[in-house]
Amino acid sequence: MSDKTHQADAVPENEQEPLTVETEETAAQAEQLVPDAAYVAELEQKLAEATEQATAEKDNALRALADMENLRRRSAQDVEKAQKFALEKFANELLPVIDSLERALEHTDNESDDLKAVYEGVELTYKSLLGALEKFGVLSIDPIGAPFDPNKHQAMSMVESDQVAPNSVVSVMMKGYELNGRVLRPAMVMVAKGPAIDTKA
Repeated sequence: MSDKTHQADAVPENEQEPLTVETEETAAQAEQLVPDAAYVAELEQKLAEATEQATAEKDNALRALADMENLRRRSAQDVEKAQKFALEKFANELLPVIDSLERALEHTDNESDDLKAVYEGVELTYKSLLGALEKFGVLSIDPIGAPFDPNKHQAMSMVESDQVAPNSVVSVMMKGYELNGRVLRPAMVMVAKGPAIDTKA
């Protein structure tokens, strides 16, 4: 063979070494890219635990927020009730005074010259007291002619009447009172019942 052919087939040693080094580095990188199965399983377990814990913490936060909102709502309702019904005990104490003024008006002759001034004074006091109570939500229950309501009326007796429908209030023996819709005292009433049926006919 000629020298030129021999030279072409021969590969210099300094050109072979870089190929060997590059192959070893590539293999090492490939080994690093292939993770250990146990390590992957451990990471997946930790991720699942972290996700579960985050979900639990989110639920706890939402529950705490709901509890705080419920507490705020209950507190607001309690404050509103306290404001609306703070006068309940005081108003109850005034009901006998109102009753006494009403009885005084019923039994005072406003036609008499001697008692007219007294009647007008009592009437003015009575109206002023009712007006003051109405400003704070105290209203009278005077249901004459209205259907009987067991929530607001107390039936003292039943009488036959053809003037009003059965189960209607015929007369009010004592007015009732309510505070912002809450009954302080039911009205004491007489209730109509239908006329007795003559079974002998």
